[in-house]
Amino acid sequence: MAGYNFVLDRDELNQMLGGGFPKGSLIMIDGPSGSGKSALCQRFAFGLLDNKNTVTYISTQLTTKNFIGQMKSLDYPIGIRLLKGELLYIPVFPLLKESKPRIDFIQRLMGAEGLYEKNIIIIDTLSALIRYGTDAAKSLELISFFKKISGMQKTIIITMDSAELPTHVVSEFKDAAEILITLKMRQMGTEMLRTMIINKYSRPEIQVGAMIGFKVEAKSGVMINISGVS
Repeated sequence: MAGYNFVLDRDELNQMLGGGFPKGSLIMIDGPSGSGKSALCQRFAFGLLDNKNTVTYISTQLTTKNFIGQMKSLDYPIGIRLLKGELLYIPVFPLLKESKPRIDFIQRLMGAEGLYEKNIIIIDTLSALIRYGTDAAKSLELISFFKKISGMQKTIIITMDSAELPTHVVSEFKDAAEILITLKMRQMGTEMLRTMIINKYSRPEIQVGAMIGFKVEAKSGVMINISGVS
């Protein structure tokens, strides 16, 4: 399989998700706030970079300084990747905070060609970026644009909190995604258990787990957690 490898010796996530992300695919990760969307994106980004891929990371939550600090706290150091140009980090957080309704991020996403030069494009969280200016027509336009980019063998990873968007818009993105992962979480004692549910994986020849429990630990990052499966 031609794919983008994100294997790390410290966990089995790459193997459990099919041995890498297929080239030219749209991957959607859906989950509520706190479910681990950003931690997974950070894990994927670090693993992809560690396996000689290039990444664009668009964040609606962290400044560049905070992103570097967050990655370092999870033992995912990426400072050198930024300096070498292997990682392009775009913080949208300041724009969201200052001018939520006035900026058409969908048009800006489609107009910024430089964002799509890397092998993998991660947008975390897309729903926060487009919730003030989306409708069915704009959503379909953005999906068509993503499909055009993926047709050039780029892989796009988007995260969403489906509660932030109309149901029909979320459905359009879910239908378009080649890989769909839903995140669930539940409290058990003092521990927060998180689970990845693989709702869709468009390559039937690839074996992937239906449910993967995981936890996020300081200095260790994302770790597979068998007890997290619920």
